[in-house]
Amino acid sequence: MPAAETLLIASRFCGPPQSGNGGYTAGMIAGLASVPVRVRLRTPPPLDVPMAVHRLEGNRLDIKHEGELIAEAQPHAFSLEVPPAPSYAEALNASRRYVGFDHHPFPTCFVCGPKRTRGDGLCIFPATYGDSGIVIAPWLPDDSLGDGEGRVCGQFMWAALDCPGWFAATNEARTMLLGQIAVHVDRRVHVAESCVIAGWKLSQEGRKHIVGTALYDDDGEPCARAIATWIEPAAS
Repeated sequence: MPAAETLLIASRFCGPPQSGNGGYTAGMIAGLASVPVRVRLRTPPPLDVPMAVHRLEGNRLDIKHEGELIAEAQPHAFSLEVPPAPSYAEALNASRRYVGFDHHPFPTCFVCGPKRTRGDGLCIFPATYGDSGIVIAPWLPDDSLGDGEGRVCGQFMWAALDCPGWFAATNEARTMLLGQIAVHVDRRVHVAESCVIAGWKLSQEGRKHIVGTALYDDDGEPCARAIATWIEPAAS
């Protein structure tokens, strides 16, 4: 089936150095869909190359590059209860203990890489919150993430809800792969709004970790939530 559209992930939005950040890529794909979707990543998304967007029956999408399936999206709705919002001050204090400052397999990750600066990366550095089993991080979206009318673009909210789930699955910054993610956005936050992001583990099935994440506005109200699957690579 010929593709009438293409999708390109710019190198700024990397996860590992040579591939797109999973949450950002999924958010870009979700932005092409006409209904809420769950995005499954089949292989690391390439950077700076056009990928073909195929629209299929049932509001499904396939994203391919040179015939290889990169990602797929299908209609999906979910409900997720979220914990009470920690304060922004609590999130700031927790982020000082971010394990990625000492060791990070992908230090230039757009979302959580410690080698990125505000205005370039999201600078979301989650760390454990007491003995709750939850990780939390502050987030202050910069102007480059806005839609021109003061609100943060949807793909960046997807991205912000990505990596905190990884640290909820393992607060050791060991390598994992985002398998799939679904996000529900109640409302988009504003540029320069003091936000808090939380992540927590829902379940584990062998090497597969199911996590929840939530994004809270500066009033402590949840404005987006996600369910994602993270997968540990098989031992070699």
